[in-house]
Amino acid sequence: MASTISTERQRFHERLGRGPLLFDGAMGTLLFSRGIPQRACLDELVVTRPDLIGAIHREYLEAGADAIETATFGANRIRLATYGLANEAGAFNRRGAQLAREARDVSGREALVGGSIGPLGGPTHGTIHYPEQVIRDAFREQVEGLLEGGVDLFVIETFSELDHLLIAVDEARRASDIPVIAELTFGEELQLTDGTTPEQAAAALLEAGVDALGVNCGVGPLACLEAVERTGPGDLVVARSIMPNAGLPQRVEGQFVYAAGPDYFGEMVPKMIAAGAAVIGGCCGTTPDHIRAMRSAVNVALAQTAADTARHEARARGLSSGTGGLTTGPRTAIAESATPHAVGEAPPPTPFLQKLMDGRFVISVEIDPPRSIRIERTIEAGRLLKSAGVDCVNVSDSAMARVRMGAMAVAFGIQHDLDLECLVHFTTRDRNLMAIESELLGAHALGVRNIIALTGDPPRVGDFPTGTGVWDVDSIGLIEILTRLNRGEDQAGSPIGQQAGFTIACALDPTAADQKTEWERLERKIAAGAHLIMTQPLYDISQVETMDAEARKRFGQAGFPLPLLLGVLPLQSARHAEFLHNEVPGITIPEGSRAALHAAGERGAEVGLEMAQSLLEQAESLVQGTYIMPSFGRYAQAAELARRMRDRQAARVSKATSAG
Repeated sequence: MASTISTERQRFHERLGRGPLLFDGAMGTLLFSRGIPQRACLDELVVTRPDLIGAIHREYLEAGADAIETATFGANRIRLATYGLANEAGAFNRRGAQLAREARDVSGREALVGGSIGPLGGPTHGTIHYPEQVIRDAFREQVEGLLEGGVDLFVIETFSELDHLLIAVDEARRASDIPVIAELTFGEELQLTDGTTPEQAAAALLEAGVDALGVNCGVGPLACLEAVERTGPGDLVVARSIMPNAGLPQRVEGQFVYAAGPDYFGEMVPKMIAAGAAVIGGCCGTTPDHIRAMRSAVNVALAQTAADTARHEARARGLSSGTGGLTTGPRTAIAESATPHAVGEAPPPTPFLQKLMDGRFVISVEIDPPRSIRIERTIEAGRLLKSAGVDCVNVSDSAMARVRMGAMAVAFGIQHDLDLECLVHFTTRDRNLMAIESELLGAHALGVRNIIALTGDPPRVGDFPTGTGVWDVDSIGLIEILTRLNRGEDQAGSPIGQQAGFTIACALDPTAADQKTEWERLERKIAAGAHLIMTQPLYDISQVETMDAEARKRFGQAGFPLPLLLGVLPLQSARHAEFLHNEVPGITIPEGSRAALHAAGERGAEVGLEMAQSLLEQAESLVQGTYIMPSFGRYAQAAELARRMRDRQAARVSKATSAG
């Protein structure tokens, strides 16, 4: 099946081009070692023991894994029926993906989340015959649950029946355009149960359009190596993968103990790479220690490659070896507006506000703070967005009342390291008046000057359901506080030494159920001193036009009296659209947009991106910029949308210049 390579898949292949992608090891092995009974339903643990699953994910990430697999290997309705849990398949897959993503967020590492999909029956159950539609429905349910949970790719693994694997791949391709890794398990004779050889299997999977194909589980690394070599050389379009068992197990005191230790797996890494594998990892019997040893070996291989490349380039340029250092270019100063100004003198507008005043179409993208003490991954997301041409990143403030690193600290880190301006979401949910003013004074001193005033989600919907909100003031009251600080006084009327220079943003939900109250509150926010308006995500030009008509009715024919940033949230799939429309407050997706996602099938993410781009192009004359909200932390998709808009604007300027 030929298919167009999507942006998500392109990024996956580009990542493989930078060196081997190291996956995690076994999940079941660790679960059994920690007291989970051998006959338990492991797939149920994402709901009953999320703490244990999350801890194992984090251990693999700390060991150096570049990618982790969800604990959903057997979470299909046919296997779950054995435990009376067939109807929970969708929920288990969704929750499994969420747990893996949460673990990645907590670790702070840049890692991929692979949705694990195993065969419909265990490899020891023998050949199982089902009608094809039953097979398709089971795999499709699992695929959709994993997509809803936000996986970055699929790992369809441990199949000993090629026809079932091809059906699973086809359902994954029909549902989404994210990368697919397909892995078979061969016996000692290097044949599948139906006699298919590695060469024949590889040919079929190449035709199916997978992004990587290879071998996992099996009898150990050496046999897997031979099978991978027989699938033919990999390339940057269809890579090769290998994730072997830690040899053969023996039962010792009721537990399976595997023969191959971590050191042996580390020694196997150069052989895996030499065999053409770009995706490596472990299966049954492997532990974080195995992955740690493989990480060290991968690092050695990468360092050797870099050294060889450097020597080759030096010879090509006729240079002798020597020492050098990293240099950095001059920093532009966001901080120019953050420098102290004379008492009684109004501070200059922030660069973000100045761009709006100058008529530039501004682009802002939301970033979630990490759920850990590590900020590196967040900084890298900011770096990617800056390279795409965004003017500002929005730093959320524990959205959905789920605890994350403080937004102010993240904003300072991004502005300090990247010289990229930030707009901080500031909620009144968990701060009293004194804390609000104290934090704002500190933010101003550190150069964090752009604030969107929000009331915040109730604590009961997040991590602390027994917690209480503060809400001394709501978002309107917060705007009033910011306005007074900009006048040089605190809420009590006491002077603060000089005028502050905050840019104040406020929110508008144009599709709110209570439109009258929503627009009346907007009028009060404007009166309180807001400088710009940012909307909840919209999906159709008719929604934008309806909003504009209401603004003209309330504020006059000029429409909104303040600059307006149109919220867009690129959709990933039909299920993603239905979830947002039906289950997330403040988001209304028109029926036509949802129908387009249903029709898109495997191109869901690309169609969602195209829809967002089309909306922005149609709405350019009605808004002054956009506020892009990535789903599942997919900043690369947001960066692509920003890049397309910047390219469009550059082309327009070039055309106008030529015409002039």
